[in-house]
Order: sequence, then C-alpha cells, then structure tokens
Amino acid sequence: LARSALASLLMKVNYLDRSVPISISIPSIVSNSKIIELGLDTAGALEVPSTGDVSGWYTGSPSPGEIGPTIIVAHVDMNGKPATFFHLKDIKVGAKISVTRADGRVVIFSVVSKETILKANFPTQRVYGDTKYAGLRLVTCGGKFDAKTKHYLSNVIVYAKMI
Repeated sequence: LARSALASLLMKVNYLDRSVPISISIPSIVSNSKIIELGLDTAGALEVPSTGDVSGWYTGSPSPGEIGPTIIVAHVDMNGKPATFFHLKDIKVGAKISVTRADGRVVIFSVVSKETILKANFPTQRVYGDTKYAGLRLVTCGGKFDAKTKHYLSNVIVYAKMI
C-alpha cells in the first residue's frame, strides 16, 4: 500500500525530456542572461563563459526539468565590472529562478539553500551528485579576493528545486 501511494504521488510530478536551456532570469537579484553550452576543458575542469554577460550550462548535466541537478555557472565580475551572477551571494531561500528551454518551456525553481565555500573544499558530490528530483545548481566565484593571484578563494553555490 505504501509503495502504491508513493508511485501515485511520483506520477503527479511531471518531469521533462531533455531540452537545451537558452536563458535564465532571477528577478530577486535582477539577473537575466542568455545561456551558452559548456563542456570540460583539457584538464577535465568545467569550462567557464568567456564573457561576463552570459551564463553557461554544463552539457554533462541534466537539462532543466529533467531528474538530477542542472548545473549553470556564470562570472561574478569581469574586467572590474559586475557580471551576470554579481548579486548571487545575496539571493534568499525561496527566491524563484526561471530557466527557458529551447522547446519553449519555462521551468521554475525555488532556492532551498546556498553556501559560500573555499574552492579547495568544493562540494563536488553535493553539486554534481544524482538527485531524485529536478534540481538546479548555480555556481560563481565569491568570498575573499586574492589580489596576488587575481582570483576569488571561494565559490558561491545556490541549490534549488523545480516547483
């Protein structure tokens, strides 16, 4: 009986087939951008957008609305100017994020948590690991800026679920 009730509940959730994300909107932090596709570089690390005015979707992750974590990254700043995820550190739990897909569907996510964590302690499993729901992970740089290396020491990571 419990298994039947669970199966019935799961059938009410409509997950989507794969479709490339094309734009993202986060009204609470006034962030809107086109999404480009990103893969891995020759060292096996996630590529990053070449400009500060776009976000990038890791094509090795599920697309928005599929089961699992959709990974979208963007710069916090570039060449001394605010970039797409400049205010990501200010996002609040419950904030809504809209991702438009190439098939015309708009997937809405709600922020469930965020963290700023040293890059040396990057939570790979929490960000990239499988989930039983359609999730979203937004990642940018943050925390203390090292003037010597000209890099941030931490990442800001936002965790969200499809609603």
